[in-house]
Amino acid sequence: MEITLKELVKFSKGEIISKTKETNFNILSTDTRKIQKDNIFLGLKGENFNGNKYAKEALDKGASIAIVDEVLFDINDTLDKVIIKVKDTKEALLDIAHGYREKLNLKVIGITGSTGKTSTKDVTSAFLSGKYKVYKTKGNFNNEIGLPLTILNLDSSIDVAVLEMGMSDFKEIHNLAKCARPDIALITNIGVSHIENLKTRDNILKAKMEIVDFFNKDNTLILNAEDDLLKTVSSDEYKIVKTGYNQSYEFSAKDIEVTLNETSFTLISKEGERKITLPMVGEHNVLNALLGIAAASKLNVSLDEMIEGLKRIEATSMRLEFINTGEISIINDCYNASPDSMKSSLKVLETRPGRKVAILGTMRELGLESEKSHREVGKFSKDIVDSLIVCGEYKDAFKEGFEKEGIKLYNTKGELLKELDSLIEKGDVILVKASRGEKFEEIVEKLKEIKL
Repeated sequence: MEITLKELVKFSKGEIISKTKETNFNILSTDTRKIQKDNIFLGLKGENFNGNKYAKEALDKGASIAIVDEVLFDINDTLDKVIIKVKDTKEALLDIAHGYREKLNLKVIGITGSTGKTSTKDVTSAFLSGKYKVYKTKGNFNNEIGLPLTILNLDSSIDVAVLEMGMSDFKEIHNLAKCARPDIALITNIGVSHIENLKTRDNILKAKMEIVDFFNKDNTLILNAEDDLLKTVSSDEYKIVKTGYNQSYEFSAKDIEVTLNETSFTLISKEGERKITLPMVGEHNVLNALLGIAAASKLNVSLDEMIEGLKRIEATSMRLEFINTGEISIINDCYNASPDSMKSSLKVLETRPGRKVAILGTMRELGLESEKSHREVGKFSKDIVDSLIVCGEYKDAFKEGFEKEGIKLYNTKGELLKELDSLIEKGDVILVKASRGEKFEEIVEKLKEIKL
């Protein structure tokens, strides 16, 4: 982290209440379990924890600076350390990251949407890597803690940061945009994820559109115009680029072909037509790729450079990860789930040879839409899968939609795991998918061990 103590205090809007003559420091951490020598420890507070209580422990473990909003230790015991007192540590984390982002003076691409954020992040980063040094959000570090920590991992060698921005309610994307100040924003779609809090898709659109709260005429918003709500968005305050299948859009696609290992399409842009082959399976990835191509084009990356960068794509784990055990084939898509992403993954399953099995679990944060959404996914899977295995709170809704034989219901994942061996046949291709909190990767690990 390329920052001085003076800048750290300035960015955090804090004050030094204890200081030593010389201070060396490196990275910022919020986890005392991972503290190493000369780290900066920042004590976060939540509903069930108070990180300020662990500041002394962090300092004893080697941290050279503690940032707190409550002093819950004797400062006389830490006279060889720096203590910075701030009004609120969560706000300070966002403010420090914002100050650091401005200091680095790099380009930032922000990505949000109900589904497809991570895949879009991965393919956009790959396109950009044909010309620039790129850093992208790791894992699910896309909230008001993860995003600033991601920014603080950057350094002056990075040209472009591709940052995923998640939310579950109003003001969250606003706070992330205030911190990251994206030059370019991408919105993948407006689904029903988080409708439990936001009640309507129109409200979800408003929450996602907070990503442009700090935009001006120099900024660009790139939209998947195949989404019924996004295609209606307009503005005179910043540039808008729309992508999709309609050839009137600035970037569009036709002639889509999906094989077992890749997806290809013909890109149509002002440069003419060009065949693009993605090392990703699923038609939905075409729309994600169009967003990435538009973003890379705005940063003057040529199509040749994008295609070269695509060779270095790094896909996030548990996102349509294909595993062949020699006995069965597994599609590990446990990273998260929503009605739209469930249907996209089932379409991928449909293209694979073998008896098709879907092991599906709860899609969270759907509120009053929960029963309906699980029923719709059950109905969608009816003509695709040979065997549907479901567990959790909405197992009966899956069954109502499926409307035929070949479904197995379990109350819990534990019950399902006990019988898993008996549900699988040699040569099966098995999709495993549920919301992140369901931890369906445990099912994937059990499947890997099965001998038939």
